[in-house]
Amino acid sequence: MPAAHRRDLFLLPAAMLAAPAGAALARPGPLGTVTFPTSARLPEAQARFERGVAALHSFWYPTALVEFRAAGRIEPGFAMALWGEAMAHNHPVWGDPQETEAARQVLARLPSSSELTPQERGYLDAVRQLYGPDEKPARDRAYAEAMARLSRAYPDDLEAAAFHALALLGLAYGGGSEAGAPRAGEGLRLRMRAGAIAQEVWRREPNHPGAAHYILHAFDDPDHAVLALPAARRYAEIAPAAPHALHMPSHIFLQLGMWPEMVASNEAAWNASRDAGAPDLHSLHWLLYGYLQQGRVQDARPLLATARESLAGLPPDEVRGRVYGTHIQAAMAATFLAETGRWDEAGRILPPLGTRASPQLDTGGPYQALAALSQAPAVFGHGLAAAMTGSPEAAQRQAEALEVLRRQAAGAPIPAAAAMAPVMEIQALEIVAVAAAEQGDLDRAVETMRRATALEERMPVPPGPPPLIKPSHELFGEILLRAGRREAAADQFATALFRHPGRMLSLRGIEQLRGRSAADDTR
Repeated sequence: MPAAHRRDLFLLPAAMLAAPAGAALARPGPLGTVTFPTSARLPEAQARFERGVAALHSFWYPTALVEFRAAGRIEPGFAMALWGEAMAHNHPVWGDPQETEAARQVLARLPSSSELTPQERGYLDAVRQLYGPDEKPARDRAYAEAMARLSRAYPDDLEAAAFHALALLGLAYGGGSEAGAPRAGEGLRLRMRAGAIAQEVWRREPNHPGAAHYILHAFDDPDHAVLALPAARRYAEIAPAAPHALHMPSHIFLQLGMWPEMVASNEAAWNASRDAGAPDLHSLHWLLYGYLQQGRVQDARPLLATARESLAGLPPDEVRGRVYGTHIQAAMAATFLAETGRWDEAGRILPPLGTRASPQLDTGGPYQALAALSQAPAVFGHGLAAAMTGSPEAAQRQAEALEVLRRQAAGAPIPAAAAMAPVMEIQALEIVAVAAAEQGDLDRAVETMRRATALEERMPVPPGPPPLIKPSHELFGEILLRAGRREAAADQFATALFRHPGRMLSLRGIEQLRGRSAADDTR
């Protein structure tokens, strides 16, 4: 899988665990300022339509659907309400499957003779491109080009500009090429273009939810995150009713190592989702990670039980929700172990090996990849714990199990599962390297970690907690530090911090190196 292409793994759980429609209206309130004139005759229909657009900009798709459908009921034949309903079936950036047939059915209800403005016809022509007969990558590019033309034709239309920015982000995060991913280097270029457009919309309307939101996605990496810091500080205030608007600023805070702000953002998002009756394990995972980066182990620990309880509350027939919930719950437990070093607790806090998210995963086919996705973090956690506690045979078994899961996930038609394949490959190498180091075979450990770090460097910097759970450069630094190879360890810790700014264990490794150097100087 090409580098910088598969970032959807780190974003998709938010979509898969999103609030059901029944919970979508549990938190009415401000969603930001949207001005989107249409040919609607009834003011109430227009108001519901604009609230739907605002919800759309904050990826609050259930609420967007409720609002657009309400607008259509208030004013039958309201074509732009159908446009909005169709738009809510496409989730760019998150990477979950487009609800293509549902959207096509909506568009089939468009009235044949409607008094539309040329501008409205431009929006409808664009959405027809999005759900046309071609393969999705081609449709995504055609839609982005249509939105570019619409924005150029109506330079004062901030909505056209905002949706053009979002279309570019959709291409950057995995759509548009024949293989479904941008060419090398194209993803960054598309994100920068989207960010520039969103910044101009935000300059002209400082309360626009889409502008602030898309700035955050555009600059979501350590090199560019500082450009999004003003928007990160404002987005939650612009759209406080949208749960995603409360969580999304933490992407930028994490990239800058701003742990108090990152924690506060996810505390707000988690509490809002829980109050709405749709607990968001995505925000809970980020909250646990933030607590651990602050050294707040006692605050982090109870979240493991909360995750188990929330997962148990998901309906058995919600296969995808249960898959991603199982994945996140195990990732949280493995993260707790990796950040605290309390390996003797692995058997108590990790899900047992072989835990199935849903009985349907036993049917094979595409479910095989979902089964691999759900099991991988637990297998890695058990394997690394075995390696760390001097059980090389058990560690080897889990490394081999990860390889089996990797083959199941590789090339899967489910982007998040396919994205886990290189992660599992690196994790298996980490287990092998630690087991070798614990057995005194430093040469094998070093060679194995060189392979692991080379693979990680081909991956994009993640927009969230490390999907590897234990960043390979940090682990390599720790192995080298124990072996007394200070300069090499320092290089690895520096690379780890370059990819994951502010990580506590990498900073601690550097502090240990400085302490040893100072002790050496006094001899």
